Amino acid sequence: MKRSNRTVGVMMIGTMIMSACGAPAPGEDDVIRIGHLPITHAAPLYFVKEFEDELLSHGNIELVRFSSWIELMDALNAGRIDGASVLFELAMKAKERGIDLSAVALGHREGNAIVAAHDITDPADLRGETVAIPHTLSAHHLLLDEMLREAGVDYEEVNIVEMPPPEMPAALSEGRIASYIVAEPFGALGVTLDAGHVLYQSDQFCPGSCLCCALVLRDDFMEEAPELSDAFLTAYLEAGVMADAMTEEAMRAHQNHLNVDEETLSLSLAWIDYGDLSIGEAEYEHLRSRLIDMDLSDEPPAFSDFVDQSAFEESR
Repeated sequence: MKRSNRTVGVMMIGTMIMSACGAPAPGEDDVIRIGHLPITHAAPLYFVKEFEDELLSHGNIELVRFSSWIELMDALNAGRIDGASVLFELAMKAKERGIDLSAVALGHREGNAIVAAHDITDPADLRGETVAIPHTLSAHHLLLDEMLREAGVDYEEVNIVEMPPPEMPAALSEGRIASYIVAEPFGALGVTLDAGHVLYQSDQFCPGSCLCCALVLRDDFMEEAPELSDAFLTAYLEAGVMADAMTEEAMRAHQNHLNVDEETLSLSLAWIDYGDLSIGEAEYEHLRSRLIDMDLSDEPPAFSDFVDQSAFEESR
């Protein structure tokens, strides 16, 4: 039997608008419009924008900022933006529902801390407590499930709620939740504010990687503006290398897009890797199987139907 508390966020995908009325034709003005939330996981996009003249050989990039994943997915599915840095699992669900998207790269690797109140020292302490995640369709939900299973805690013993990431550190500090798992920099913010501590890092449950955020592009955009999409992807991969550097110039580029103090940003970046943004078939298949196991997806798209790694092949 499917667990109803795991399907709350999934059903919201069905409300997304699929009409592209009023949207410009893909690439018609040599501008690629990419959606994002203001998180450290989207950093390669920030570097493409910051160093646009240096990295982008053709066209321009417009970063479109959203306040929620649902708003971003509405715009992506309707064609109001050409692509997005988005939760991998959300993009897979959109593909499953018939939206023509391709995952062309990762946004990052690692950087998904499980932050808990100071009196929570073991996953077993979360029995009867409330844990916040950003969305049911997220790596953070999968990480929570993995941690609970390894600790022998039944999923139903924990109250799992969806919460906007910026609210999580305050909610932990005020005792409204006992733990949260979310994209950076909000995990690091909870630590630097002393609202809680790191109970676990994602690599303790997903050796090598836990696929979290992906860069996805609309297929119609790539077909109608191949020169612009190719130039953007080349710039994006170079931007990932730049985002991984802890130089003063790189820190300024991060700070221009993230409203956090230097201590929080430095801690956040210490947890994240942008060096390898390729999507491996084995790790993708692991994600597919976990989504099915958790009753979050019936038929997640196959690797060959959803993942496009041509940019990496051309860069070799």
